[in-house]
Amino acid sequence: MMLSHDVQAAFAADGLLSRAVTHFVARSGQTEMAIAVAQAIENAEALVVEASTGVGKTFSYLVPALLSGERVLVSTATKALQDQLFGRDLPRLVEALGLPVRIALLKGRGSYVCLHRVMQARHDSNLSDRSALRALAKIEQWALVTRVGDLAEIPGLDERSPLIPLVTSTRENCLGSQCPQFRQCHVNLARREALAADVVVINHHLFFADLAVRESGMAELLPTVRIVIFDEAHQLNETGVQFLGQHLSTGQLLDFCRDMLGAGLQLARGLVDWQKTVADCEHAARELRLCAGKSYPGAKLRWVDSSPETIEPDVWNAALTGLGNALLQACSALDTVSEIAPDFVRLRERAQILADRANSFLRACPPDCVRWLDVGTQLRLTESPLTIAKAVKTRLLGAGSASTKSWIFTSATLGDDEALSWFTQPCGLEDARILKVGSPFDYARQAALYVPHDFPKPADPAHPARVAQSALLWARLLGGRTMVLTTTLRALRLIGDALNMAFEASGDLEVLVQGSMPKRRLIERFMQGNSGGQKGCVLVASSSFWEGIDLPGDALELVIIDKLPFPPPNDPMAEARSRALEAEGRSAFNDYFLPEAAVALKQGAGRLIRRETDQGVLVVCDTRLTTMGYGKRLLRALPPMQRLDSEADLVKWFEAIAKP
Repeated sequence: MMLSHDVQAAFAADGLLSRAVTHFVARSGQTEMAIAVAQAIENAEALVVEASTGVGKTFSYLVPALLSGERVLVSTATKALQDQLFGRDLPRLVEALGLPVRIALLKGRGSYVCLHRVMQARHDSNLSDRSALRALAKIEQWALVTRVGDLAEIPGLDERSPLIPLVTSTRENCLGSQCPQFRQCHVNLARREALAADVVVINHHLFFADLAVRESGMAELLPTVRIVIFDEAHQLNETGVQFLGQHLSTGQLLDFCRDMLGAGLQLARGLVDWQKTVADCEHAARELRLCAGKSYPGAKLRWVDSSPETIEPDVWNAALTGLGNALLQACSALDTVSEIAPDFVRLRERAQILADRANSFLRACPPDCVRWLDVGTQLRLTESPLTIAKAVKTRLLGAGSASTKSWIFTSATLGDDEALSWFTQPCGLEDARILKVGSPFDYARQAALYVPHDFPKPADPAHPARVAQSALLWARLLGGRTMVLTTTLRALRLIGDALNMAFEASGDLEVLVQGSMPKRRLIERFMQGNSGGQKGCVLVASSSFWEGIDLPGDALELVIIDKLPFPPPNDPMAEARSRALEAEGRSAFNDYFLPEAAVALKQGAGRLIRRETDQGVLVVCDTRLTTMGYGKRLLRALPPMQRLDSEADLVKWFEAIAKP
């Protein structure tokens, strides 16, 4: 129990952290969590901790992990959180604790420039406009001098840039040890540094990508660590199922065709009819896309029988068979030139993998998985397990050396019951130790909740316009400082357009809408606009803005949620999970839809109060929260905010917190 004692001493009011970390304040909840993590390390057990906003969970898991002297793997939800841990939190604590610890950062392939593909990018036929060529030249110059090769180093490079796939590698197109740039490869350098480090920071995508294909370098790394920590663990299940299934998209096929044509014409011109070989594959990909007909972009077609809904089985199977045959013909063509360059060996492997996937989708879907078809500019075939529980139990907790490891799972939001079953059941962690740590914030004083009584029903076509009308009025009273969170992209567009039209005419506030610029730039502009002396801002957002957004201080004082965030009932994954629960005799609504809504609502509300000095109002524009019986369960999931009964009370709150 020596570690627990050392951790408690470090977090004491006069302990090491108070002397070494600026502005450190001892918090009982933070210490409670830190001691629990220390005990999990000492006992080599799995611990699940829901640590509410303000607890300081990062220090709570890092301090005991560092003091243990063991090798540690920390996985976060996003690359931005990775960078924060590696660049700020870890160095700060290592220095404060005076430990000789080596730390390393490991991201996925798509984060690192591929020197070989940068050289090839100049020959890509898609690079025709001057702006793309200028951006490529900038990347080429940077690639000559960078040591790490992380594209995040390049200022102003949009994470959505179409250049990124051209200058990075994937598992499919990497040449491995046959690459002429293998010795200088930034991906391999990052992996070597990770293997030599005491603490390695990765992300959930990288972790599960390796669990699925054992390619990211984690296969060598994971057995050597004794402590594995998942921060923002609420994303684990949804991230995991993406990688533990299989996918085939027309985008993958066209990327393969582009790479095959480029390599063929550059390295083996005249030896194969590359134009015809590529044209046959592209034609097969187009035929597959045409099967979906005029399905609207963004549609997810159910796939419970031999073909997705609305598509004739014979037509679908013929298109998939034709695709597989075209890819096998490409394999034969690539076999004839495989000795010329390693590029052709890798292309041949890619063609075989794609052909195998096409054939696998001709077979019946496994009973514990769900299939669907995403329709957009690309067609994406997906087969996914319903949860990661089986993989966690057999490949992590049940693995050979798992009994000697400590597994820590933590987030601010992991469920709405004492067992945190929303998280523990799909993640196979029902036997883990559970700890819930409350927030140190005084929500009754700092925050208020208002549910308007006279709003249209959520399904009413007038509902988005009413949300926009109210947001317009309330944001003006606050001079901006408002975030509108929507549950659908349709509502995002309708509310965003309505607010844009209103404020363009008056010019008093600026409206920022998700998708109009990169996420990081939207947040920066929102903070700048609401920092005083600037034109105030209103941010309208959906999806990823419901969580992981930190807007402390008076930049954000009003969060408006348009509807209760239930999963879409016609989503193929939601339908499959509902069927599985009902087959067990359980209620899909009570055991799936309600917990999902409770967690999402809690996450959205969590954007409002980020510091002890923050104040603000949460408005939920959905009368079901107060009129339906299940509303009581959803209200219990929210922090204990003061309740406002009328819009007059709401305006009084605004007047109390408004800044001159």
